[in-house]
Amino acid sequence: MQQQTEMSPGAAWMLTLAAAAILMITMGARLTTGLFVSPINTSTGLGIVSISFAMAVGQFMWGASQPIFGAIADKHGPGRVIVAGAIMLAAGTALTPFMDSQWGLLLALGVLSAAGAGAGSFSILIGAAAQRLPAERRAFASGFINAGGSFGQFVFAPLMQAIINTAGWVAAMLTMAITTLLTIPLAWPLRRRQAPAVAVAASDSSHIGLKQQLKVALRDPSYLLLHAGFFTCGFHIAFLVTHLPGEVALCNLPAGVSATSLALIGLFNIAGSLAAGALSSRMRMKYLLAAMYGSRALLIMVYLLAPKTALTFYIFAAALGFTWLATVPPTAGLVGKLFGTRYLATLFGLTLFSHQVGGFFGAWLGGLAFAGFGDYTWMWYADIVLAAGAALANLPIREARLPARAAAAA
Repeated sequence: MQQQTEMSPGAAWMLTLAAAAILMITMGARLTTGLFVSPINTSTGLGIVSISFAMAVGQFMWGASQPIFGAIADKHGPGRVIVAGAIMLAAGTALTPFMDSQWGLLLALGVLSAAGAGAGSFSILIGAAAQRLPAERRAFASGFINAGGSFGQFVFAPLMQAIINTAGWVAAMLTMAITTLLTIPLAWPLRRRQAPAVAVAASDSSHIGLKQQLKVALRDPSYLLLHAGFFTCGFHIAFLVTHLPGEVALCNLPAGVSATSLALIGLFNIAGSLAAGALSSRMRMKYLLAAMYGSRALLIMVYLLAPKTALTFYIFAAALGFTWLATVPPTAGLVGKLFGTRYLATLFGLTLFSHQVGGFFGAWLGGLAFAGFGDYTWMWYADIVLAAGAALANLPIREARLPARAAAAA
């Protein structure tokens, strides 16, 4: 075992808070893009299908960039990756209002801003924290960082809608672009390449190279089942982030209902993320994930049967928000359990790539469903089937039983 310098509690909190603040900004920017679908369509006349495709490419690119940036962060440290990502995210967001063609929108919103957000997202931030914090702090830190992303959605959704209503969507986009640059000074506590606080054990796979570790992981059925479950999570989230405003409009409700619903999802996911981080050290994480995915299937069924009022959307958003991105801490925790933390940013980044492949289809097929059928009914049905399948897929995952003391504490 290789022993490294112990991190003080103050330094550990500074690192965790900085990572949570970075994720608050990058996810706040990513998870409010649905509010701009209608304004962009009105301004450019590109059509819902074309705009949905650009956002679907953004979902894909956000996921595809994370294992790449994760590998760079594992080798050179996350600080430089986050700074580069901030510049890309700000540039892509600022350019979006000036793009009046599908190719321009694809470049700005689908590639540049999405890849930039990926450089300051879950795999890099949670991986950096896991490599630097002692084992007993990792589950809580993962949940806390994840809650930062949810808080960003809670803050950005009503803020962006307010700016859209008062100053226009272009002003809202430019405001968001400027805000994303705040992640640059926040990257300072994450600047070091070497982890200062962790005792690295042999189980962390520090004795093998990245290529060998990838071969081991991609042959592991448990890792592949995690990918399958996370694919569904991405499909579900991207569909809602992109098309919830459209669903609200179909119900003849004001745009403020969608902004409030997105904010409620973020608010309740703060509690869900913290709970998931705490429960990940007290119960087997595969069961926690199965319960989350199964609950989504039930919630959607209840939503489809309920009257479509503003209150229905608010209750649905609050209930759904509790599991929204709360899947991230146990998924990252399982990857760490299976393969250690040495290459966590890369391996979890690949899992997030599967999440965003699902996100691509959720955003794109939502636009096709609307164009073809005039509503999103078949997307909701697909969501139910996929969520139920994800719940079942997590059950066979190989995960050691908790020690008796940890199980008793739960």
